[in-house]
Amino acid sequence: MTRGRLRARARRRRRWLARLSVALLFLGAAPSGIGPAAPVAVTHDAGDVLVTVAEVHADRAILWLRAEGVEPLRVRVAPVDEPAASRAFAARPSPDWDHIVRLPLHGLRPGTRYAYEVSAGRRNTVGAFTTAPAPDADAPAHLLWSGDLGGSGHCRDVEDGYPIFRVMAQRRADLFLFVGDTAYADHVCGPGRTISGNDFVAATVEQYRAKHRYNRADPAVQEFLRATGVYAIWDDHEVRNNFVGPDEPLMPAGRRAFRDYWGLDGGPEEPDRLYRSVRWGRHVEVFILDTRQYRSPNAMPDGPGKSMLGVAQRRWLLKGVTRSTATWKLIVTSVPLGMFTGGPPSDSWSSANVLGYPRAGNGFAWERDLILRTLAHEDVRNVVFLSGEVHHAELLRHDIAVDYHVHELVAGPLAARPGFPRFRDRSLRTHSFGSLGLANNFGEIVADGDGLTARIRDGSGAVRRTLQLTPDRIQGGHAS
Repeated sequence: MTRGRLRARARRRRRWLARLSVALLFLGAAPSGIGPAAPVAVTHDAGDVLVTVAEVHADRAILWLRAEGVEPLRVRVAPVDEPAASRAFAARPSPDWDHIVRLPLHGLRPGTRYAYEVSAGRRNTVGAFTTAPAPDADAPAHLLWSGDLGGSGHCRDVEDGYPIFRVMAQRRADLFLFVGDTAYADHVCGPGRTISGNDFVAATVEQYRAKHRYNRADPAVQEFLRATGVYAIWDDHEVRNNFVGPDEPLMPAGRRAFRDYWGLDGGPEEPDRLYRSVRWGRHVEVFILDTRQYRSPNAMPDGPGKSMLGVAQRRWLLKGVTRSTATWKLIVTSVPLGMFTGGPPSDSWSSANVLGYPRAGNGFAWERDLILRTLAHEDVRNVVFLSGEVHHAELLRHDIAVDYHVHELVAGPLAARPGFPRFRDRSLRTHSFGSLGLANNFGEIVADGDGLTARIRDGSGAVRRTLQLTPDRIQGGHAS
């Protein structure tokens, strides 16, 4: 290589390091803590390049990108504490795949904050994410969860967009669990002060992608997703209200768009598989359920032959949770365990009616109770379910047996019709530690070997409900 080319390469590297330093300054790219932090800055038009960091593990992640046009994207990724150890990638968006680029990042270091820069022509987009700690690392986990984004009458505001995501960005969490209804593909926005482009009901792959793209392009959403890794799962509105996977002709199109936009690939044996797990250090393991793709018809009488998860997924869940060595086992279910969610045949696990009393033959209570009985029989402690769907937040404990219980933490909506607390399924002998209705909200968890603290925060970031759990043999909770 000539001396001139070496000098040019050195100049390009110095420019990259300088830009990375600025990015770290704006993004606060020190390892995430558990206290308040300054807002993440947005320094350019969020519509230039859309970014999402998905499926983050200890040694790998997916950098999802979308850019109009076909010019190559140039990407650099480096540990925050060692910017000189950067790696460079190049990829070209494909018009045949909605201008999406999915860049697998392998060989990452556990428990490390990474910064990245994406260049498209003269446009530069910067961000950061944190890899999972090693499975034996005694490190806290800091995560957020919520669901329900962009329903009818609650689409992107012309001035503020989805402002709750700016508040969430301030929390500097390691991970976001998006627990369903990531887009309302079966809704139109309707009249109001909303950004145009979402007034249709999706019925094709291209239209489902457009629904996801509408939400993903919001500047506040991009501000959050550029600095926080995400695991997403679908619920009904990614396809059609209360859809049943095997019987829904639109499911393949909705599933394809969901996978395309959240960086999901179930592997060669089952490419459309959406349920999966992630270990986050010694103390947290997350199990994410697909409650749509395999479910029996809602109107089918409840019993051993009716399933929301399907036999293979249920077996995977019970095997994984009972064998997990993590202090806290977090199970993400897009529909709640013990609440009425509407409809003559129940669409959720519970068979309860609006007053909390069981309705014969309804719901998926047989399978739910089988799962809970198995966990109790195997004495699997410190199990926490995370759910959404009901458009209000609540912190719950279900008393499964005299000496055994699990907790369920409900959050949402992010931006959809706010709901209100409702009667709970009386068969679960549920105790509530507090609820929040008629307000956009998200949940925040900090968990380690000494305990788990869950907070419900409203759209301003104010803490509205808190629950603290200790990981001992006698699980107990106290709220404030």
